[in-house]
Amino acid sequence: MTERNIGQEILDGIIEIKSFKKGQKDLVTRKLNDPAPVAVIRLKLKLSQAAFAGLMGVSLRTVQDWEQGRRKPSGPAEALLRIAEQKPEVFLQIS
Repeated sequence: MTERNIGQEILDGIIEIKSFKKGQKDLVTRKLNDPAPVAVIRLKLKLSQAAFAGLMGVSLRTVQDWEQGRRKPSGPAEALLRIAEQKPEVFLQIS
């Protein structure tokens, strides 16, 4: 694995933004799909609501609210749900 040069990456990013502002370059963007419903992901992982809540770092009540549609996962929780859905083996390694 090669070592990253964070300073150079930041400078490259600034140069890219300046080029975009001048109309010289298009920025690369990505559209992320919404994850599957929480219950579907949890059942795919074969976890109880309590175990899933522990892995997500949220309360049992929060998972119940998500599954019953009373609340929607926040940005960071939504990102973890994408990982759990797309790479369940990685998600389960942290348990």
